[in-house]
Amino acid sequence: EVQLVESGGGLVQAGGSLRLSCAASGFTFDDYAIGWFRQAPGKEREGVSCISSSDGSTYYADSVKGRFTISSDNAKNTVYLQMNSLKPEDTAVYYCAAADSPLELVPLEYDYWGQGTQVTVSS
Repeated sequence: EVQLVESGGGLVQAGGSLRLSCAASGFTFDDYAIGWFRQAPGKEREGVSCISSSDGSTYYADSVKGRFTISSDNAKNTVYLQMNSLKPEDTAVYYCAAADSPLELVPLEYDYWGQGTQVTVSS
């Protein structure tokens, strides 16, 4: 059974840091890209970052570039999203997703999704 489980969300003050984890199982991890997406109430889901598990290439949305870092631990089938210098506008439910050769941060390209973890940044 394919499963993606996010963890690490919570409440943090503006300027603080948080690290999200996405633990994957049930598929060949090295053959997939893993992406992070987020959705705030009343807004569309947007791509945040993604990483290729095979070659380690990464992609970031402009809104998080320079503040967030995505990484992959293939031995643990886990992808991380290190979030620094957090802003209130980063508040959202964050989802990880897996895809086979996706178009970077296009949600419909991703086959499997986690349940999401809430990130709240206070001012």
